[in-house]
Amino acid sequence: MMSPSAFLMLVMLMALAITRVTPYENDSFLNDEDSATKRNNLDDVPFSETQEPISLRGTSRFLAQSSRVVMTCNKYPRVCHAKGSPGPDCCKKKCVDVRVDRLNCGRCGKKCKYPEICCKGECVNPMSNKKHCGNCNNKCKKGTSCVYGMCSYA
Repeated sequence: MMSPSAFLMLVMLMALAITRVTPYENDSFLNDEDSATKRNNLDDVPFSETQEPISLRGTSRFLAQSSRVVMTCNKYPRVCHAKGSPGPDCCKKKCVDVRVDRLNCGRCGKKCKYPEICCKGECVNPMSNKKHCGNCNNKCKKGTSCVYGMCSYA
């Protein structure tokens, strides 16, 4: 039976050995004829003279292959009313809901302070607000107070 520390050391050595081997380090599984054939097959790929080479520096090939059209709400205001949109209002080229967004509370650019949240377009402190105790629209019963975000804390 192996001790846990010996087992851990064995696993680490195996992981190190696996990461040190690269797939192109030893091509002994290919003979010289196969390698030459593969290189010649690459020469047969047609390359149009009008086609410009694409620089992939700084981007992945996935991003370089497709050009996506981004619809921003400053050009297309109706995009904020589409299904799945974060909100119906447009602030700084982004769709937001000014009723609940902490960075655009009530209007674009109005930020709530650290402990505050945005409820119905107003910045409120959920730790002490009786109408929004702990969360938006969580009203405390009459005669109770909101302390640490809980009604009737005592």
